[in-house]
Formats: sequence, C-alpha cells, structure tokens
Amino acid sequence: MDVSLCPAKCSFWRIFLLGSVWLDYVGSVLACPANCVCSKTEINCRRPDDGNLFPLLEGQDSGNSNGNASINITDISRNITSIHIENWRSLHTLNAVDMELYTGLQKLTIKNSGLRSIQPRAFAKNPHLRYINLSSNRLTTLSWQLFQTLSLRELQLEQNFFNCSCDIRWMQLWQEQGEAKLNSQNLYCINTDGSQLPLFRMNISQCDLPEISVSHVNLTVREGDNAVITCNGSGSPLPDVDWIVTGLQSINTHQTNLNWTNVHAINLTLVNVTSEDNGFTLTCIAENVVGMSNASVALTVYYPPRVVSLEEPELRLEHCIEFVVRGNPPPTLHWLHNGQPLRESKIIHVEYYQEGEISEGCLLFNKPTHYNNGNYTLIAKNPLGTANQTISGHFLKEPFPVDEVSPTPPITVTHKPEEDTFGVSIAVGLAAFACVLLVVLFVMINKYGRRSKFGMKGPVAVISGEEDSASPLHHINHGITTPSSLDAGPDTVVIGMTRIPVIENPQYFRQGHNCHKPDTYVQHIKRRDIVLKRELGEGAFGKVFLAECYNLSPTKDKMLVAVKALKDPTLAARKDFQREAELLTNLQHEHIVKFYGVCGDGDPLIMVFEYMKHGDLNKFLRAHGPDAMILVDGQPRQAKGELGLSQMLHIASQIASGMVYLASQHFVHRDLATRNCLVGANLLVKIGDFGMSRDVYSTDYYRVR
Repeated sequence: MDVSLCPAKCSFWRIFLLGSVWLDYVGSVLACPANCVCSKTEINCRRPDDGNLFPLLEGQDSGNSNGNASINITDISRNITSIHIENWRSLHTLNAVDMELYTGLQKLTIKNSGLRSIQPRAFAKNPHLRYINLSSNRLTTLSWQLFQTLSLRELQLEQNFFNCSCDIRWMQLWQEQGEAKLNSQNLYCINTDGSQLPLFRMNISQCDLPEISVSHVNLTVREGDNAVITCNGSGSPLPDVDWIVTGLQSINTHQTNLNWTNVHAINLTLVNVTSEDNGFTLTCIAENVVGMSNASVALTVYYPPRVVSLEEPELRLEHCIEFVVRGNPPPTLHWLHNGQPLRESKIIHVEYYQEGEISEGCLLFNKPTHYNNGNYTLIAKNPLGTANQTISGHFLKEPFPVDEVSPTPPITVTHKPEEDTFGVSIAVGLAAFACVLLVVLFVMINKYGRRSKFGMKGPVAVISGEEDSASPLHHINHGITTPSSLDAGPDTVVIGMTRIPVIENPQYFRQGHNCHKPDTYVQHIKRRDIVLKRELGEGAFGKVFLAECYNLSPTKDKMLVAVKALKDPTLAARKDFQREAELLTNLQHEHIVKFYGVCGDGDPLIMVFEYMKHGDLNKFLRAHGPDAMILVDGQPRQAKGELGLSQMLHIASQIASGMVYLASQHFVHRDLATRNCLVGANLLVKIGDFGMSRDVYSTDYYRVR
C-alpha cells in the first residue's frame, strides 16, 4: 500500500463520516413535511398535496426531553435558502407566520397551486429574498407594498387571474420600467365583462402615482429655535402622507390638514431644535395603491462653537495637543501661549481636517524646549459665538533653575551729622584703590598669561588680536608657515603653528550663513568663560569634561556643554584637532552633535560641544535592556524600563537621518557604532565625533596612536 495516498483517503473518509453524522443529527431533530424532500438548505414539495397549510419543519423529541427541539427548528429553518411548492391545490393563503422562521430565504416558488391571497406583511422577515415565482395560481390582486422592503431581481406573475383595476396599476408601471423582469412576461388581466386584456393595454382613469411637494427644500434654523415644514400629497386615489423622522433628536409634532378634496397636507413642527440634528434629512412620503412618492428636506442647524476636547501634550512622531471642535458655521481657530497670540513656525504648527461641522487635529511641536512650556489656549469663533479652553503643556525642565533667594531685610544705620563727611571720604578712597588694583591685575594677567583651568602643562598657543574670535579653518595651512600667512595683519590667531584671520564679532556671521560655504567661521571661546564640573570620559584626542559655559548664547547666561581637551601637544595632534574642528563646523544637522567652537588661548586646546544628557547610546541601551538588573559596585542598579519596538525604530530612524546627511556632504564616518552616538532628553539621538562618545571602558581596544 502506498503510504503517500493515506492523507487523501483519510480526508475522504473523514468528510464522509462528518456528513453521516450531520444527516443523523438532522434526522433526529427534523421532520420534513409530507410529500416534500428536505436538505440542509432546501425544501422541495413538488408532489400533489391536498393540505391547506404552508409546509413547515417540525421537531422530533428523539428520546431527549430537554426542551431544545424549538431551538433546533429555529436554527435549521434559518439555513433554508430555497422553498419550492408545486401542485398544492388547497394552499389558498400565504401568511406572515408561515414565512417568519425562514429568515435566510433567498428563493421562493409557489406555482400551479391554489394561492389566492398573500397577507400584507408576509415577507417582512425575509430581507434576503431575491427571486419569487407566483405563476399559475389564482391571484386576483396583489399589492406593491409586499415587495417594498425587498431588492427583487425577478418576480414571476404569469398565468394568474388578475382583475383589471387600479390595484394592479403598479404592475403596469413596473412592466414599463423593466422592474423585476416583468417586461419579459406575458401578463393579462380580466375585464369586468370577462374578457382577457394584455396588462400593458389596461387603461384605468384617475389611477396614478401620488405627487408630493414640501414648503422647504433646505431648512436653516438656529439652535433653540422652532420651525414648521409643510408636506402636500395629491393624486387619485388620494394618498396617505406622513413624515419619516426616525432618529430626529428635536421635539416634533405632526398635524394633518385636509384642505382640498384631492390634497393631503401634513405639518411637521420642530420645537427647540438641537445641534445634534444638523445635517439630518427629513423625508415626507405619499402612498396610494399605485405606489409611493417622497420628498426630502435638508436640515441645517447653526450653533456657536464648542471645544469638545483638548488633550494634554502627547509624544507621537511629534508632540501633539489633540483637539476636537464643533460649530456651524465652521469656526476659525486661534491659539494663545501664556495669553499671547501664538505664531506658527518650524517648531510649532497646526494641522487639522474639517468634516462638516467638526474640526479635528493637533497643535504639533517639533522638538520643543522649556521655552515652549506654559498654558495653551484654543479659541474657536464663528458669527454666533466664541468658545475657548486652556491646557497646560510641559515639555522640558529648565536646565538652570533660578534659586529663590530670600530678600535680606534692610539694615537701618543712623549716622551723626558730623560723621557723614568722613564716612563718604573713606568710601571713595577704598573704591578708587579697588579700581586701581583691578586694573593692575588685569594688565598682569594679559601680559604674563594665566595657568590653564584644566591643570595641564604644555606649550601655550600664541594669541594676537582679540580673544573672542572666530577662525575660518578652511584656510589653515596645516602647520606650514608662508610669508602670506605671516603678513595677514594684526588680527590673527596662531593655533599650532598656523596663522588664521580673526573675526572681531562672530555674532554677525551666524545669521544666515551657509555651512556648506568654504568661509564658515569657527567661534573662539574665552577660557575664562569655561568652568569645569566633572569628567565624563576619555576619547581618542583626550579627556571629555562636563562644563558650564558663559556668554555662549545670547538668550542664556550660561549653559551646560561638553568640552574635549587635546592631551597630545604634538604638531600632528594639533593638525588633527584643527581638521576635526573644521569638519564639525560644516556639519550642521539635527542628528549630528552640535559643535559650538574652540578655545585656543593656552594649553590644552579645547573643543566645545553640546551636552547630551544620557551619554552614549551603548550604555543607554544596556541600561534599558532585558538584563539591566545587574550589580554595580555591589549595589543593585535601578531598572529603567526596557525599550519598546517603536522606541528602537525611533532611535534607528534618527541615526539614519544623520547618516543620510553625512552622505549628502560626501563624508564617510568609518566608525558608526552605538558608542559613537549620544542620547539626549526625550530619546533624542545624535551621531557624535570620534572622541566625544568613547568612554573609558572602550579605550583599551579603540585608541588613535
């Protein structure tokens, strides 16, 4: 026996057994009507039967008295999709109760039987009916309302004894319009004289579809107002007229008024109209035996704006203050920040979409700082009123919070009149002496220099000209002194044997400069403006310190920076230092560590960078990894939470953005690693330089020699 055939054979027998079980189950709970053949989805009753009742499935007890027979009948009847009845001469009436269990029925055939009438709501529980065959019966009349809720594809009515009357005028109209394939059938009706007449030739006077009109096609009201709408229905036979207001929230009343013999009017009164009904469609219908006509009124409700919701800032791709505003007419939106009008910029902008009366969107913040903290007020205004709501937004802590100093109470000193002149003379003398002393100290310091704040010994760089300067490092000759460089003028700085032009005020060159131009200037920072705080790590060029830098930003008195000190005073190291400064000056991107400038007045030479709060990415990932709970110096490290997939993707996308920028500058990093990426607040990641991001742990295997 071929083993490979077993799966196919096993599947066949499995299906066969399941089918047998199903047939046994159906047989145990289902009794098919007499003279009928039943399956899971069909009931076929083609053999003649003298019964006058519609065939229904019946449940059997099967020895189980648990009361579930009716439940089984309901479930099984729901699965029936086709019923075919033929040659049942005693079946005269089709009732609603006969059809209500067959909710899934799609095809119904009752032909060559004694069917004479169908109850008005016989098909109310059969919404899926698409095909009805009532041919060769004894129907004399039939109402269109039976099929009003159905989407019929075909309705067979041939070989019936319809009376020529207004009641079947709808069939003539359907035949003319090709509805339900009546146009392909030979339909006849019986005249009062007993003659047979083709349906399309039937001519009944005063028998047409009703006509309908409304007093307003578009009704516009204000919230809280009342309104009255009139609907007129006319025709012969006189139609019934009514308003369809299902779902309308406003209080409404109907009042019928028969003004003329052939006009039926009805008034709809809306009381205290609510804004919830804005955009609602009011429908008036007029019905008679021929058919139905309808007219619609679009209701527009004007109301003042409302701030539905204003959420606190949430970090998505950007920080978002989400809002939803309703109002009709649609309101205009304005924002205030701490009571002042908010102007949109690259950092703050509004994005929202408007759908009808609802405006929904976000106030977006692209990398906000502590300057963006405060209260944000949304103001919505339209001609009917104004609405506002305020939310507090806090994005970053202030880097240097101002300590509150208790004011010292004034000390009142009482002087005698004769002592005032002597006291003033002493004060003036001391002030003059202090001024002279300060001037002498300043001259001595500038003449003889001062020791480095970093406590390192080495040759002092030659400084000529002003201390606060900026140098175009693109023009460095890399240690080669030429006559042209020596004659560059009095305003020059010598860094590592190279003379560079000095800019008196570099602030003039920061505005609107292009980092891609070869004349980009590097700011020179005074050594006395740098105050060291602690050591951060050690890189290829030297040690890296956390420091406070004064007079670096026009908006801040001081700011935290990272400074890198050159440890090797050799000429080659100075050239590398200059080349890196030149490179970093021209690399300006949101995901590249920002380079502030250099300090060249004395040794060691110093580079000043922005300070990234969380250090290098390698340690950051370890601290937030699955094995972050380890012992450090015998103490358990506090768990900081494992990073999610979206956060890792956010980190990767920032690094990729920085690398795309480097590639656009034709620069190859050559050592992109997590140790060379730095992490700031709010998961901001930037690519660092070759020395900045390497901590002590990596210097044993990565060092420039």
